[in-house]
Amino acid sequence: MGRTVDYYFVPQSPWTYLGHERFAALLRDTGTAVRVLPMDLGRIFPLSGGLPLQKRAPQRQAYRLLELRRFSEALGVPIHPEPRFFPVAGDPAALLITAVAQHDGDEAAMRLTGAVLAAVWTQQRDIAAPEVLAELLAENGLDGGRLAQSQTPPVRARYDAQTQAAIDLNVFGAPSYVIDGELFWGQDRLDFVERALRAA
Repeated sequence: MGRTVDYYFVPQSPWTYLGHERFAALLRDTGTAVRVLPMDLGRIFPLSGGLPLQKRAPQRQAYRLLELRRFSEALGVPIHPEPRFFPVAGDPAALLITAVAQHDGDEAAMRLTGAVLAAVWTQQRDIAAPEVLAELLAENGLDGGRLAQSQTPPVRARYDAQTQAAIDLNVFGAPSYVIDGELFWGQDRLDFVERALRAA
C-alpha cells in the first residue's frame, strides 16, 4: 500500500505495551512500513497539560489501575499493573531503541521495543539499568555495541528531534500513531488506525 505510520511512544508506557504486538501484527497484515520514534514525554507534558503519574489525583491513579486490569483481561495480554521497577526512567531505553532504529532499521527497533515493554510489564526488570538493556540486546540478536552508541551526541540529537517532531504534530501521550499527518492517540484507537490503513 506504500503507507507509513510514525509510531511515537515511551518505552515504559503500559498502554504502549498493551498495544504494541497488535500494532506490529497490523503492520504485517497490511504491509505497512513504520518509523519507530521514541519521545521524551517529560518535555511534552508541560506543553500539553499532562502530568506524571505520581502527580495525578488519587482518583485518576486508582482508575488507571482498574483500566489496566480491564484491558489486560479483554486483550488477553498479561500485565503486572504495579511492577517492581515503576516508575522508571525511560530515556536510556528510548535512546537505545533510537540507536537500533538508526543502525539496524525499524523492524529491529520494533522487536527491541516489544522486548523492553515486556521487560517492564511482565518480567519486572529494570529497563533503566545498563546491564538489563545489554541483556535485551543479546536476547534479541542485536549488536551489544548499540548500548554505547545510544549515549553518543548523534543519537541524543536524533531523540531530541523525534520529540520535537512529536510536539510539532500535537502529540501529547503514548502511544500515538500518525498517518499522513493524522494523529491517533492510544492503543484503544488501533481500530481507527486499521481503518485508515485499509482505506483506498
